Amino acid sequence: MIRPFKTISLALLVASISITGCNDNFVNTQPLDQVAGDAVWNDASLTEAFVTGIYAGLGNGGFDEQQLASLTDETIFTHPGRGITTITEARSNPADPGWVNGTIDWNNMYLRIRAANLAIQNLTTPKFANTNGIADRLMGEAKFMRAYYYHQLVRYYGGVPIIDKVYGLGEADYGVTRNTMEECINFITKDCDEAAALLKGKSTAKGRANMLAALALKARMLTYAASDLYDAATAKSKSSAHAAFAQPAILGYVSGSRTERWQKAKAAAKAVLDATSGYQLNLSAPASKDDGTTNYMNIALSRNGGDQDVLFSRSFINQKPEGGGQQGLYNGPNGYHNWAGNTPVSLLVDDYEMIDGSQFSWSDPSKATTPYANRDPRFYASILYDGASWKPRTADVAAKDPANQIQTGQYEITSGSGKVSVAGLDTRKSTVEDWNGSYTGYYMRKFIDPNPAIVDQNTYQQIPWPFFRYTEAVFNYAEACIELGEDAEAKTWLNKIRFRSGMPALTETGDALRQRYRNERRIEMVFEEQRYHDARRWMIAPSTLGRKANTISITGTLKAGKSVSLYRYDPTSYDYTYRVVEIDPGKENRAWLDKMYYLPIYRDEMNRNSKLVQNPGY
Repeated sequence: MIRPFKTISLALLVASISITGCNDNFVNTQPLDQVAGDAVWNDASLTEAFVTGIYAGLGNGGFDEQQLASLTDETIFTHPGRGITTITEARSNPADPGWVNGTIDWNNMYLRIRAANLAIQNLTTPKFANTNGIADRLMGEAKFMRAYYYHQLVRYYGGVPIIDKVYGLGEADYGVTRNTMEECINFITKDCDEAAALLKGKSTAKGRANMLAALALKARMLTYAASDLYDAATAKSKSSAHAAFAQPAILGYVSGSRTERWQKAKAAAKAVLDATSGYQLNLSAPASKDDGTTNYMNIALSRNGGDQDVLFSRSFINQKPEGGGQQGLYNGPNGYHNWAGNTPVSLLVDDYEMIDGSQFSWSDPSKATTPYANRDPRFYASILYDGASWKPRTADVAAKDPANQIQTGQYEITSGSGKVSVAGLDTRKSTVEDWNGSYTGYYMRKFIDPNPAIVDQNTYQQIPWPFFRYTEAVFNYAEACIELGEDAEAKTWLNKIRFRSGMPALTETGDALRQRYRNERRIEMVFEEQRYHDARRWMIAPSTLGRKANTISITGTLKAGKSVSLYRYDPTSYDYTYRVVEIDPGKENRAWLDKMYYLPIYRDEMNRNSKLVQNPGY
């Protein structure tokens, strides 16, 4: 929908357009809470306020109650409805695409793109003094944000219409066709290059676009461009839906060399690596187990130097209560009066390596009897599992668990003259709350503030959402090196991440290295909205996203002669058995169809614009 720009609300500072429905001569007084459009571009502060409004399209980043992780083999969403299973069960259609992060909406993205176009149009020849390069900085921010929103559209929908001007009333034609994937990638990377040049050397406030963010976005987009899904010939060979699609150029490159695309991706990622440095990536040997866990927590919490790894983020403060500050409430254990929203599945937990670098396996008795011992140190910073130490319980629960341990199993205790079986406090049969418990036997720990004071529904945390991390650029660089046959260089950089995490060096080559790399990226970037896109661009979704979600069933049986009246995790008193089972299909019955490589364009958009072509499979 195209709206004429007339005024800007200073109260909202949004980049949307107001409609003036009466003759301007009818009333000549200026509203006290609005500024005339022309006046905005004559004043640096008002222009900055307008550009600030463009950021609203970022929403809470990935910190919504429903998270993209639950569309993948990372987590499952606990609560019914909400459109999650429409995606995970491959039931998406143009009338009901299902849920994705609420900001990733066709209309919302183009609303923000229109605002960016408006800023770019008016900043091309600024009407105020470019003191300290403020006009250049604002232009750089607007171009970065336009590139970011287009990259979101491309990741979810494929090639989309490129709109780089401000439409007004009286246009001859508002219908537009979808641009090719190559044209979209070129447009996005051009905006990134120009944004990086404009923002170089400029001091920007935390949370605003900067040169590093522009370079990181370019590196991400070019890494995607070189991947299987974005190469039309490869996509056709792996997907019958793509093979039958009449306009493959919309969804991928139909000409050119993938080798050249990987070379461009490598160069773009290296530009990020050369422009700054990450956090604790200079180790010559693996960190200790405890230090590996601490290093990872510092990055996730953006504390104690860990924020060096974060290039662009969305912050939250207690003075402004927002959903993004309630990750503890949304995802924490029900035994703490939290909601257990996005809970890790066993598929993810089982992919964490042992600390010696070997794979975890349930068929190995030495590992299966104590499955949470001697794992990758990042596991302990990311997952809450049965027996894990956590915060003090709330006052009404403290007497039931003075040990402050996660309880997701069924345990024997002694009562009177016999034994009885009791459900853990963090299960769906909990005596604390029996409706918000995890279906999987696990809870998310990453991104949840461990501060004991932040434990209930009335407290907020201040953990920023990381849109771009230096570590992602390292992964992008290593991936390009692997695809170009430069295994030694790839391992040099991957082992920096491994050593920081307390893990041994990778030694594989060829496809074996590729598979280790993909698992390393899965573990390091868990819950950061990477897996959904990675599994699709690598075209491994049928064997990953399409797998049935599973859970861990845990039973604690008292050893002979032992008597326990109040349960706590204790291997000296209990024999524990662990059994992995699929989630009840009545809860969620995951499936994969190749149409899910891209989302459908909404039916209303198709009806409004007859020039659009729908994605394959819909």
